[in-house]
Amino acid sequence: MAVSEQDRREALSYKEQGNKRFQNGDYSGATDFYTKAIKCDPTNPLFYTNRAMACLKLVPPNYSQVAADSQISIELLPKNLKGYFYLAQAQIELKMEAAALNSAKEAHRLCVEECMMVPMGKGSSNIEKITELVLRCKREWWEDKERERERVRGGLLAETIAFLEGEKHKVISDTNGADDGAQWDKKIEELRRTFEDAKAGRDEAKRRKVPDWCIDAITFSVMVDPVATKTGQSYDRSSIMEHLKRSQTDPLTREPLRVDELRPNLALKDACADFLAENGWAVDW
Repeated sequence: MAVSEQDRREALSYKEQGNKRFQNGDYSGATDFYTKAIKCDPTNPLFYTNRAMACLKLVPPNYSQVAADSQISIELLPKNLKGYFYLAQAQIELKMEAAALNSAKEAHRLCVEECMMVPMGKGSSNIEKITELVLRCKREWWEDKERERERVRGGLLAETIAFLEGEKHKVISDTNGADDGAQWDKKIEELRRTFEDAKAGRDEAKRRKVPDWCIDAITFSVMVDPVATKTGQSYDRSSIMEHLKRSQTDPLTREPLRVDELRPNLALKDACADFLAENGWAVDW
């Protein structure tokens, strides 16, 4: 779509007015001006992420609009950190757990790219909150899967009990009441107890200890994106970069350390991801 220079200038003027409204806490007014900017120039991806940002601040937030704007912005600008960041926040609230996790991971990947290009630039200030979002999405995704598993188990229990109840009534009918079905009641009770014991075992498993190799030595939480120092010590990327803003030293050895000396620990990253996939409760550990 061709956009005239006059429309572009008007769009930028509306965007600036929207920014002022946003800074003053008038998020509804900001949304209106960003909408006007989009009407003048629907090809600028920044206008959509601006409106998505404002819609997140509304009371209540307009998550459907956030998701729609973020997706359009990403279509116009594929390597779109803000677009994926806002999209993940909307998707998690819209109960799109798997999609939210994918969006959050993409936002994290793009943020890491920024950090690698400009070690202490804008990306380094975003990495912590994006990592927190990834963890939240992992937890929500795991809990959704766990609810689905419980629904399946509950359905299986109900179906099996219904079958046993049917068999009991059939036996009672065939024997004209000589068999009162007591043995079937016993079977049903044993079945219920077996399911309850299995659930108790799963609940107990959720309380098991998080392996030391998963734990970040700075925040003591499970690592999402481990990086290794020149001495071999691994930290989560978000926590070590936050630390290096304050002190250019390794927090454990106190030796000098720069951002460009950090290296991805891919084997540990995969191991942590596998652990969280099976133990979503550990996100809040």
